[in-house]
Amino acid sequence: MAGARTTPSILLTGFEPFGGERLNPSALVAQALHGQHIGGRPVTSLVLPCVFGDAIAALEQELAAQRPALVLCLGQAGGREGVTVERIAVNRDDARIPDNAGAQPLDRAVLPGAPAAYFSRLPVKALVAALQAKDVPAAESLSAGSFVCNHLFYGLMHALRRRRSVQAGFVHLPWLPEQVAERPRAFALPLDTQVHAVQHLLATALQWRGRGDLQRVGGALD
Repeated sequence: MAGARTTPSILLTGFEPFGGERLNPSALVAQALHGQHIGGRPVTSLVLPCVFGDAIAALEQELAAQRPALVLCLGQAGGREGVTVERIAVNRDDARIPDNAGAQPLDRAVLPGAPAAYFSRLPVKALVAALQAKDVPAAESLSAGSFVCNHLFYGLMHALRRRRSVQAGFVHLPWLPEQVAERPRAFALPLDTQVHAVQHLLATALQWRGRGDLQRVGGALD
């Protein structure tokens, strides 16, 4: 119908496997939620290359095509003991290992001349509390690292710097059980738990839209 408005979407991204892994939970979770409706909004999912520069370029192309109301980027943080909601992205690439194209930047700006950091536009504390209420291990994180995850998070927030109405942020997911078979003491969460956790995060973010964040003590001493 001419003049009809479509409902603003949710854009959910994950990453392809990296570092010699066969799986990446962020990609599997994003793919599992593609096409669902959460809070009345359709979810479009995208699996991004784990490559400096290319990841941001692919995201920016999708942002221009969709103009979503909510963007949640997912990444893998193997070794973390739960789902971690990131608070801040820093303008720094410093790769401990090469990306999937062999690049390994050393102390380089994500975007030269851009601000030192951007904060998430998600209700970080509310999201963590929502997962904890569902007995999903979750925590706030003050560092998204300095690999492609932080690189993408920073690129996302910079791309949306003039689109203040868009909710946006980054969440790290732990390993899957299949990834820790040879890491007997490593923490892992089953895929279905991770899918339901991200589904709940998206619904909670929409519920908190325009309301700020949960007012409770948080942060860290170290």
